[in-house]
Amino acid sequence: MQRLRDLSRRVEAVYGEIADTYARYQQQRGLTCPSGCGNCCQYPSIDATVLDMLPLALHLFDQGKAESTLAQLEADPASSGCPMYQRLSFDGMQGQCTVYAQRPTLCRVFGVAGYRNKHGQPSLSTCKVLKQQHPVAFEQTLIALESDPPPMLTLAKQQVDQLDYDLSRDNLPISQALQKALLKVLFQAGYSEVATGQQIA
Repeated sequence: MQRLRDLSRRVEAVYGEIADTYARYQQQRGLTCPSGCGNCCQYPSIDATVLDMLPLALHLFDQGKAESTLAQLEADPASSGCPMYQRLSFDGMQGQCTVYAQRPTLCRVFGVAGYRNKHGQPSLSTCKVLKQQHPVAFEQTLIALESDPPPMLTLAKQQVDQLDYDLSRDNLPISQALQKALLKVLFQAGYSEVATGQQIA
């Protein structure tokens, strides 16, 4: 169990660096996410790795919510979007993340980020809401791609993945990734209890 906690702290340290890098770029380019927007949280294609979800799984375990959350995920395995998103409007466009401090890699880089196109040139991945709300800033950011390149999505993923290649091997729907992370935490917690009991005996 201690190994998972140590690994989780390392993931969270990288998460802090990633969040600072992307937030700084988005603020400089005038393309910050609008407050309360939940557009991206409802995407059916949100994915993550077990490693991405480890800090959240441990947080839920420490809050005594691991087993109940796991039961909810198992009861609705086909749900789309993020299971930790709380809708505050009928269409779901307004809402909030209930575990913002433990959100995974994709959530920290979404909005405005860079990637390499098939020619190896920097391109911009931008949320459609930001394009619509800030068309001038979006155009200026496109013009400045060479002089002010965006932080790259692949680099952020690599920073996290290299901490544990086994737990970051598979990209899964976010609900499945959280489910597997919870199972791993609960298994390790149970194993630690048994090991401690055997030592006492």
